[in-house]
This record gives sequence, C-alpha cells and structure tokens, in this order.
Amino acid sequence: MDKFVLTLVVIGALNWGCIGLFGLDVVGVLFGGQGAWISRIIYAVVGLAGLWALTFYAKLPGSSAEQS
Repeated sequence: MDKFVLTLVVIGALNWGCIGLFGLDVVGVLFGGQGAWISRIIYAVVGLAGLWALTFYAKLPGSSAEQS
C-alpha cells in the first residue's frame, strides 16, 4: 500500500510542478477539466494519499516511533 500511496503522491507533485512551471493541469487536460467528476475523484484520491504519506515520517530512521 505504501508504494501505491507514494506513486500517487509523486503523480500529484508532478502535476503541481506542471501547473507551476507551465500553467498546465495535466489531470484536468486528460480527464475533462478541473470540474469534471473523474478529475475531482483523482484530486481527492491524491490528496488522501498525501495524508497517508504523512505516516512515512514515523518510519524514518531516528524517528521517535522507532526509538521506543
């Protein structure tokens, strides 16, 4: 599950990079615009993946979760 979540986070980061550098929302272009229901589902899933990815900090070497 962690690899899947990390993949979604990378996709989201690349999409934000394209928005910032080129003004191009790749997800929106591919799935019918930012308001299209499929685009909104993708944005939501990527956002949830970002929240899940926050748990990766507890898995880093030297984190307080590993020390206890």
